[in-house]
Amino acid sequence: MKRRQSLLALVALAAVIAGCASGPKYQDVAKSIPALKPNEGRVFFFRSSSVVGAAVQADIRLNGTVVGTSIPGGFFYVDRPAGNYVAASSTETEKTLSFTLAAGETKYVRSSVGLGLLVGRVILELEDPKAAQAEIETLSYTGGPDKK
Repeated sequence: MKRRQSLLALVALAAVIAGCASGPKYQDVAKSIPALKPNEGRVFFFRSSSVVGAAVQADIRLNGTVVGTSIPGGFFYVDRPAGNYVAASSTETEKTLSFTLAAGETKYVRSSVGLGLLVGRVILELEDPKAAQAEIETLSYTGGPDKK
């Protein structure tokens, strides 16, 4: 019985680890992140490397277009023209975040998992730039939708 419990715990741990971001760390890709084009801003999306809700990895959309996935321990970014945006993610319910992006501005959107009825809900919120940048430096680059 004890051996079976240990085996189950090992399998559960492997599943959690497999659900976390893998890929190059921020410092490995930072130099390859291009400068912003005129009239564009940048939006970083990131998620802490918590095991809470690790299996919930919903797509993130920006104005209706999938731009990446909410993966524990991961980050990605998109460059967009200045304007108004709605970031959204859905599992059993859709959660949205509206913001305005100015030319030359960088916004940071944290995704996290909250409790849901059947499945965890991905929550999106703007994060303080200084705190977000410090956390992103510890995360892995997961790229956008073409890196799935």
